[in-house]
Amino acid sequence: MSGIITKKIFLVVLDVSACELRKSGWFSAFLPFPQSLLASYDEEKLDMSTYPVESIRNFSIIAHVDHGKSTLADRLLEITGTIAKTHHNKQVLDKLQVERERGITVKAQSASLFYSHEGANYLLNLIDTPGHVDFSYEVSRSLSACQGVLLVVDANEGIQAQTVANFYLAFEAQLAIIPVINKIDLKNADPERVEKQIEKLFDIPIDECVRISAKQGTNVEKVLQKVIEKIPPPQCNTADPLKALVFDSTFDHYRGVIANIALFGGEIQKGHKVVSAHTKKRYEVNEVGILTPNEQPTHKLYAGQVGYLIAGMKEVTEAQIGDTLFLYKQPVEPLPGFKSAKPMVFAGMYPVDQTEYNNLKSALERLTLNDSSVTVHRDSSLALGAGWRLGFLGLLHMEVFNQRLEQEYNMSVIVTAPTVPYKAVLSSAKLIKEYGKAEITIINPAQFPDKLSVSEYLEPTVLGTIVTPQEYIGKIIALCQDRRAVQKDMLYIDERRVILKYLFPLNEIVVDFYDALKSLSSGYASFDYEDAGYQAADLIKMDILLNGNPVEELATIIHNDKAYATGKFLCERLKDAIPRQLFEIAIQAAIGKKIIARETLKAYRKNVVAKCYGGDITRRMKLLKRQAEGKKLMRKIGNVEVPRDAFIRVLKRQTDK
Repeated sequence: MSGIITKKIFLVVLDVSACELRKSGWFSAFLPFPQSLLASYDEEKLDMSTYPVESIRNFSIIAHVDHGKSTLADRLLEITGTIAKTHHNKQVLDKLQVERERGITVKAQSASLFYSHEGANYLLNLIDTPGHVDFSYEVSRSLSACQGVLLVVDANEGIQAQTVANFYLAFEAQLAIIPVINKIDLKNADPERVEKQIEKLFDIPIDECVRISAKQGTNVEKVLQKVIEKIPPPQCNTADPLKALVFDSTFDHYRGVIANIALFGGEIQKGHKVVSAHTKKRYEVNEVGILTPNEQPTHKLYAGQVGYLIAGMKEVTEAQIGDTLFLYKQPVEPLPGFKSAKPMVFAGMYPVDQTEYNNLKSALERLTLNDSSVTVHRDSSLALGAGWRLGFLGLLHMEVFNQRLEQEYNMSVIVTAPTVPYKAVLSSAKLIKEYGKAEITIINPAQFPDKLSVSEYLEPTVLGTIVTPQEYIGKIIALCQDRRAVQKDMLYIDERRVILKYLFPLNEIVVDFYDALKSLSSGYASFDYEDAGYQAADLIKMDILLNGNPVEELATIIHNDKAYATGKFLCERLKDAIPRQLFEIAIQAAIGKKIIARETLKAYRKNVVAKCYGGDITRRMKLLKRQAEGKKLMRKIGNVEVPRDAFIRVLKRQTDK
């Protein structure tokens, strides 16, 4: 009887979601069951063999922040019938909660579109990329799976800093570039001016620019036609051995790792045994398919196509981004992969409660699988316990990563103030022998070597590009000089806009430079930077002392010129954070033996002269003197225990600075 009930329930569930049950592997438990239902599921799979290499176009959309990349992607998905046309289609490819809340793209997303042009069917693989400088690693990774790009420029704003940076990424990768001028429906749009900017800066003829309004759908069809005409098909062959590049991956609790792959040769289907060139492990393929933008299983994937693969990878470390997959016993030369991202900002991350350490460790592993540009090193602190020191590409990257930890994994963490990696050239033979090299990298102030054993300190620098209307030039130059920047170039794009190039110490721009720049220019200036190596600098380690005892967690590495202001600020902040004691606390900022700033936290004191009413003054003085001696003794033997929440308030990034 129980068997009949089970079969009835199974029939109902199978009817509702055959696809989901298939993925979870329930069918194996009911093998005597009619196979016709399984066959109907297999028939739903797409046949990708109808799209030979010549009919495939792989392209990305690149642009500055808020120039309409995701809106254009929505219109392209609608025109090709990939998604239904409704007024709810807003940033369809921005799937993360953090992307919807902030209105920015932080993760590159791909989608396959089917389009007919002049009687031929084409497969267009589109990748929507982020626009902010902190996520340029996502852009460069996406370009590796493409043969061309749509360079979107706002008809109102014109060329911005990230437009220039993204153009050169595509230009260096030798991709076909189609300039698209968006937002021509705006009242202040000036597409003629933007076309002249594109011609002057990028040397692209005016007649190659496509004017569109992605919001209203004006002229968007012409963009698809240009993609087919201008972007070449991928250079690969189905007859070659399988060679697949893993360019992104996510973790699913039920199915393990889902890898996004671009095929540079051969074909792949369910049942194939594939080997990872990185780990040398062998896997059996469970499912392949394309993203439309949701997962759509297919019978096979062929050379030149972009899709996803599920192969029973259960550990997050198994799917390395940039890895090459090939068929078992058919090894191939691995693809070059990706240049590893270089972290620009480091911050300590600790669980609010140490009992959550293992849960946070698991969450970090899964999130870094999806965001491979984050570097993770174990760290510990006397005040905050065991944790990690994470490396990020920028401050927004750090904030988004923290927000994703909270939203996707429900983890509450303490993030310390961001720092940058410094270097020291050692002169002491003993230290050189200890470290095994003459130049060491310092990411934690506790590792900062003494000045006597170092020939010079080095700080990281970046080459910053600022695009601004000319009326704000004076204010911006003053801001850059205040941040120890050196001007390298100044170029007028047209009669109204200027490009400024400055060499900045990274430490000076990492916290609040972008906010200050936007404030000075009424939001019109844009900023982008790239790594420019290291330069010699007058660096010092500043300690914070409480009653003469250094507090290791509060030590910082700063430039000599900024020492006094930073020391004063930290002392004032600590004075507000530390609870008062029965004895006086001296909060001092020190460089070596020299005290450069001090705040005094007054003691709680009993009013010992309250009982004196009248009488001789000596009686009053005697009581006060005895109290002062008691306080002095208490200060000698009393320890200042800084509570955990005070550390958190001081070490957290200053949002109000």
